[in-house]
Amino acid sequence: MVEHDPDAERDAIIGALVPVVHGIAATFGPVCEVVLHDYRQPEKSVVAVAGSVTGRAVGGAMSEIGMRVLARGDEARDELNYVTRNGAGQLLKSSTMVLRDSAGAVFGALCVNVDAGAVRQAHALLGALAGIGGDPGPAPVTTFGNDIDSVVDAILDAHQLRQHQTWAGLDRAERLEFFRSLDEHGVFAVRRAVEQVAARLGISRASAYSYLSQARAATDPTSKGDNQ
Repeated sequence: MVEHDPDAERDAIIGALVPVVHGIAATFGPVCEVVLHDYRQPEKSVVAVAGSVTGRAVGGAMSEIGMRVLARGDEARDELNYVTRNGAGQLLKSSTMVLRDSAGAVFGALCVNVDAGAVRQAHALLGALAGIGGDPGPAPVTTFGNDIDSVVDAILDAHQLRQHQTWAGLDRAERLEFFRSLDEHGVFAVRRAVEQVAARLGISRASAYSYLSQARAATDPTSKGDNQ
């Protein structure tokens, strides 16, 4: 009996999807970008890319959207037709479809990003001509980059902005919630992320691990703490 090799199966799925990446991008033209991620290498998850909407390259990092999917593990679900903006303010319509092996384990994602700016402009013009329209409101900003550290930094900046306080100004409960939220966003699935967070907050590596362990224990009483 041949022993099942999950990595060989996942490699085969990734290999089969590479031409699909290029086929989808070619079908929709220059407004479309397709990115194939292998989450077994979260710091350099991009294994194939076609199009240049976000400037991704093979060997680049996942965005915080991918990190959130990674944090959810096998419970992750497809996220379809959501609207976001890149760091330059470019409006995007995106879909993230998780990849599973035959055992149902999530190991990657196929992502499609469409430059929706031109479509929005056309919609506004048609709406004005028809006497309807209106701004649906700002889209959230997503950091797309080839360096995982810049993605982690962007998530930290967004969390600190929402807190409206420095780390020193947070009480213990708020600090634990801060770490719980970072963990929920997949930050700590990335190698060296604890050290990066500790440096940004001005605390020791041991303190950061302690806060993370306590935050996980508060969320899941069966948690054994950080396993990095």
